[in-house]
Amino acid sequence: MTGIVSRSFDSADETRPFEDAKGRLDLINAESGPVGRAVFEPGWQWSKHIKPLAGTESCEAAHVGYVVSGRMKVVMNDGESAELGPGDFMAVEPGHDAWVLGDEPCVVVDWSGFRQYAVPQGG
Repeated sequence: MTGIVSRSFDSADETRPFEDAKGRLDLINAESGPVGRAVFEPGWQWSKHIKPLAGTESCEAAHVGYVVSGRMKVVMNDGESAELGPGDFMAVEPGHDAWVLGDEPCVVVDWSGFRQYAVPQGG
C-alpha cells in the first residue's frame, strides 16, 4: 500500500450509464472498497432510470455520501423524505426512491452504496 492514493473520477475504473442517458456512475475501486461519483441529470428518477436495471421496487442500496452540486429529493418507502443539496452529508437506508430537483445535474459522491448500483440484472 502506498502512503497517498490520488485518483480522478474522470479516469474511473468503471462507468455505468443510467437509462435514457439521464446520468452515470463513475466508480473507483479503492483498497477500502468502491467509491462512486454519480451524475444525475435533470429529469432523473430512480424508479424510472435505475429500477429497470436493478429489478427491485425501490432502491435497496444504503448510501453514505456527500452532495457536491445540484439538488435531490429522497423519499423512503414509509413516506419519510428529505431534500439534499450542495454541501450536504447524507446517510440513506435501503428502501427509497429519489429524483433530481431543478434544472442542474446533481452530483453525489458515495462511499458505501454504489458497489452494485446500476448493475443490470444478472450482472
